[in-house]
Order: sequence, then structure tokens, then C-alpha cells
Amino acid sequence: MRLRHGVFLAPFHSVEGNPTLALERDLQLMELLDRLGFAEAWIGEHHSGGMEIIDSPEIFIAAAAERTKHLRFGTGVVSLPYHHPLNVANRLVQLDHMTKGRVMFGAGPGLLASDALMMGIEPESTRDRMAESLDVILRLLRGEVVTEESEWYSLREARIHLLPYTDPHPEVCVASAVTPSGGRLAGKYDLGMLCVAAGESAGFNALDTNWAIANEVAAEHGRTMDSRRLRVVLNMHLADTREQAKENIRFGTAEFIDYFNNNLPRYHVPEGTDPVDWLIENQVAVVGTPEDAIERIDRVLAKQGEFGAVLLQANSLADWPQTLRSFELYADHVIPHFAQANVNRVDSYNWITRVQGELIEKRTNAANQMFAKHEAERRAKAGAGETGPVTPAVAPQSPL
Repeated sequence: MRLRHGVFLAPFHSVEGNPTLALERDLQLMELLDRLGFAEAWIGEHHSGGMEIIDSPEIFIAAAAERTKHLRFGTGVVSLPYHHPLNVANRLVQLDHMTKGRVMFGAGPGLLASDALMMGIEPESTRDRMAESLDVILRLLRGEVVTEESEWYSLREARIHLLPYTDPHPEVCVASAVTPSGGRLAGKYDLGMLCVAAGESAGFNALDTNWAIANEVAAEHGRTMDSRRLRVVLNMHLADTREQAKENIRFGTAEFIDYFNNNLPRYHVPEGTDPVDWLIENQVAVVGTPEDAIERIDRVLAKQGEFGAVLLQANSLADWPQTLRSFELYADHVIPHFAQANVNRVDSYNWITRVQGELIEKRTNAANQMFAKHEAERRAKAGAGETGPVTPAVAPQSPL
């Protein structure tokens, strides 16, 4: 199974930067990823906190799709408790048509408790609301007419306005972090999984457990999970050397850590400790070279087994030019490594090295035979009186 590569764009932007420019750079990043051969980009939804400034992944995807040719886009994720399920389904299908099938649907309960509280939603209820909404959305995407009442939405003979462009409908994935809720829903409804915390200790440790839960629930419904629809999110910044990568992330590491801790304290950096050293030592992100990225992905494969895609979490650890360089290094070295894109090229080079002596001998003999043939023809013509004196051709030292 060929591993795909993509990006998970929350996004993260400094609260001191220009937000208009930040969104423009996010769109420019999508254009670069498209040219570099990345397969997917998943776009987040957030409404508070300051750094994650995309409110509507659907609006962003519509704009990004106009700038790209091949990249597929996913909502990463639509926070279902914040939206009426009919609106979610209709927006997805509209995007499916506008992108000619390049859209995927990621669903989740909403990560930030502050988002829910602003909308008058108790965070404790979001996972149950997500499950209710997801069930309705899937029925609508299948073309059903739904009449249903809940404590937070009503549907009366509801149907989607357009049938999907994709047959039968766009791919659907659920977010999975540490709790088993994502795995349970994926197994119940035969969905993909977005393992959004796989780069951190708790999420990494829960990877195979949540996938096992998904497979157990799927088996109860007479189905088998497809590992090609399993996606793993990892945090990385790459440079030409480890020392350069470490220096690059001094730009934004402290603010990155502070932002996460401001939402939910999770990165406990001891007082007086260099946050860059702490981030690297605790493996919150891969900070190094493409070889380090390959080693981390191999670790995930060893724990999880085969899966469909690595999603690099777009971050603000380094400045803009160094961030672009990181993605270019990944595309130039990591993607072809896992695709085995250069296997035949390397074999061809090594084969020529092994038989070099034989090849030189044959090329030298061929060149000498040509000189001998030329001289013989000139002598024959001279003997017949057709030409003047014969000037012997001299074979060069090199067989070229």
C-alpha cells in the first residue's frame, strides 16, 4: 500500500502577525503543496483562542480549490455540534460539485471548550451531539428524506438539495485523539479516521488501541476497516541540518507552547528550561532532517501497521521562508523514499557500476572497429584510384 502525504492546517498564526497576510500565505501554501505532489490538505474550524483563525473550512477550500489542480481537500474538521446537520450536508455536496470530487468530509465534536461555551453549548454534550448529527448527515448523503427531532435540531422531510458529485458521496472521516469515541464511530459507520494527536505521547500510545476498537465495532456490523482511510497527523520542521532546524524553530516555539497551554495545560515545561530543547526532547515535533522524518514515520508504521496517509501539521514554529523550505525538503526526500520512486534508478546506476569494466571494453572495441572499417574503406577506394593519399584515422584514448 503506497503511503500518501498531506497537511493538516489548523492553522496556527502568531497573534502579533497580520491575519490577512496569514490567510493569504495559507492559500499560497496550498498552491505549493499542489506543485510539490502532496495528496491531501485538511482544513480546521475554530472560533476562539487567537491563533487558529479559519472559521469556515468550506470557504477556505472553495478558494484553495480554484488555485490548485490535483490536491484533495478535507474539512479537518467541521465541528458538528455547532451546525444544523442539513446545512453541513448541503455545504459539503456543493463543494463536491465545485471541486469536481476533490473534497472530503472530516467531522468532529469541536476541540476548544471556549468555542462551545460562546455558543451556549456545554462541552460535556459535544460528543453525543456529534454522534447524533453524523448519523443524520450520512443518511442525507445517501439520499434519504429525514424527519427527526432532538433537543438541539429539528428536521421535517429534510433532504439535500443536490445529489453528490462523487459516487456515492465524498469520503467521510472522524477525528480521533485519545478517547475511543472516534474509533467507535468509524467502526459503526465504516468511516476513515483522522488521528490528530499521533505525534504526542498520549495520542501515539492510543493509536493502535483506537484502531483496534474501530475494527472490533466494524466486525460487530459485519465489516472490515480499510487502513487506506487511516490518517496520522505529525508535527515536523525540517532543514538541511539538525542544528539549522533547531535554530529555525526559535522563531515560534515559545508562543506555540503557550497557546496550547492557554487552552488546556498539556506541555509542562520546567521553569528555566529552553522551550526548544524541551519540545525536541519530548518529541512533540520532529525537528531535524528528512532522515529524522523518515525515522519517525517508520516508528508509527512499526506501532500501527500500514496506514493511508501522513498529515504534516502546518505550524508556526519557524518563519515563512523556512516553513516553505521544510515542505520542499519533505517532498524532495521523504515522499519518494516511501513511494520507492527511485528504486529502479538506483538499481540501474548500481548495475552499470558492477559491469563498468565490460561496458568500457565493449565501447572501446566498438570504437576501434569503426576506425578500422573507415581505414579499410579508404584504402580500398585509394587502390581503385578514387581518392588521394590515405590519412589513417587514429583511435582516441577514450572510448567516448
